Amino acid sequence: MKFLSMLINETYRYFDFPFCSSALVKKKKEAFGEVLNGDRLVSAPYKIDFLSEKDAEIACQTKLSKEDVAKFRTAVSEDYYFQMYYDDLPIWSFFGKVDKESMTDPSNHKYYLYKRLLFDIFYNKDRVIEIHARSDSNAVVDLNGDEPVDVDFMYTVKWKETGSPFEKRMGKYSMSSNHLEIQWFSTLNSCVIVLLLTAFLATILMRILKNDFMKYTRDEESADDDDETGWKYIYGDVFRYPKHKSLFAAALGSGIQLFTIAIFIFILAMVGIFYPYNRGVLLSTLVVIYALTSGIAGYTAASFYCQLEGINWVRNLLLTGSLFCGPLFVTFCFLNTVAIAYKVTAALPFGAIVMIFLIWGLVTSPLLVLGGIAGKNSKAEFEAPCHTTKCPTEIPQLPWYRKTLPRMAMAGFLPFSAIYIELYYVLASVWGHRNYTIYGILFIVFIILLFVTAFITVALTYFQLAAEDHDWWWRSFLCGGSTGLFIYAYCFFYYYERSDMSGFMQTSFFFGYMACICYGFFLMLGAIGFLASLFFVRHIYLCIKCE
Repeated sequence: MKFLSMLINETYRYFDFPFCSSALVKKKKEAFGEVLNGDRLVSAPYKIDFLSEKDAEIACQTKLSKEDVAKFRTAVSEDYYFQMYYDDLPIWSFFGKVDKESMTDPSNHKYYLYKRLLFDIFYNKDRVIEIHARSDSNAVVDLNGDEPVDVDFMYTVKWKETGSPFEKRMGKYSMSSNHLEIQWFSTLNSCVIVLLLTAFLATILMRILKNDFMKYTRDEESADDDDETGWKYIYGDVFRYPKHKSLFAAALGSGIQLFTIAIFIFILAMVGIFYPYNRGVLLSTLVVIYALTSGIAGYTAASFYCQLEGINWVRNLLLTGSLFCGPLFVTFCFLNTVAIAYKVTAALPFGAIVMIFLIWGLVTSPLLVLGGIAGKNSKAEFEAPCHTTKCPTEIPQLPWYRKTLPRMAMAGFLPFSAIYIELYYVLASVWGHRNYTIYGILFIVFIILLFVTAFITVALTYFQLAAEDHDWWWRSFLCGGSTGLFIYAYCFFYYYERSDMSGFMQTSFFFGYMACICYGFFLMLGAIGFLASLFFVRHIYLCIKCE
């Protein structure tokens, strides 16, 4: 049992409020995932046994001091509610009610605390199917005075038989059919528009490429290379290794690892692992999969770094291991300190932190090193269809809209427009009260995001090479990952226009963790954009004679 404010990320321990003496209850054993999820579960004072009915049973008797009354009054005015679980089924109930009838002045509002809960539990044979908790509006405690109050917290339990099967008991926590149809329609409508626009641009690009190939073929047949212009002219520079190649290889390895994690998560979601209120399973799965896939990051980064004739592969591995984990660790330390200061359950206990460090030290780091060694020993060579000249060709002066930042803005807008509708539902699920269960839509949107990101990055890379700008490596990565920046910009709109969050704690948690998520999207989509551009560049230069 725990209690929450109206925002899901601000949760507190149940007995931070004096409902009953904490000496009467025992702390339940918490799973690792539930700890990551912010659950601090205790055995409730409500004793509910299977098929055992109770009527006005006293859970506990307590005396509320003046400070307790004021604390409850504040919680009722801010719509605080508590959340309990019975047989893994969630139950919610508000602390109390506010009497606002015929009163426009908030100072004249009347505040009442509910002291009796009514549990209605539906069962089928020996399985619990559904549970409801209702507060008795006639059994209340007046919180409008400043004097101590004696309270008897009571509860009633009623069991009712139902024919609903156990397999469908989670259906009530999913979106309604009408809501689901609206989401399907709006998402598919957005995706169809984006795909049509992408197909239109692809057709134009293919026609331009066809003309280029015909032109360069005629030039080769006439042996007239003196007037070469466009992307063929820079064939001796296009495969020149990028600056800061160790950082580039580390970013590529981290992006591929995050892409692998996303695929694994979608597969598990499709088979029903993350059903509603399977508490903490998603977070614990993310930790485990990240640890197990660190070898992929090490192999990809070390292999590509050695292909680029890198020497210090050990430093490259250290950079790969810290490129994503480093900012995430710094953000976590800051936000966990904030959570401790605010005494919310989002603060991880010392035991959970030790567990994460053990996983990182005993699983993540060894697999990263093993992957790096395998990548270094793979002896793979970089495949370049054209030889690279010793002296780089001077890049011509380009207009402002061909610079890096304007290109990133163009590259990120189209993929973001394909996902922004679904992004609202995801944020509402993570930071609000909605339950996200339609992973099929999310997977379709994710595939479209990858496809559009790859295409728009390839298109911009072509126009960059056509302008005889051969510095495309980093720019293709930045253009591919720019969608992550658009997602973070949307977070500001969502926070101020769509959510009810406020205060330093909620603000820091939202923007802190969303910054880490968007940074992960930046690395993942940047890697996808670069690999698509690399495949495209290799293909077009294979189709011509470079020398």
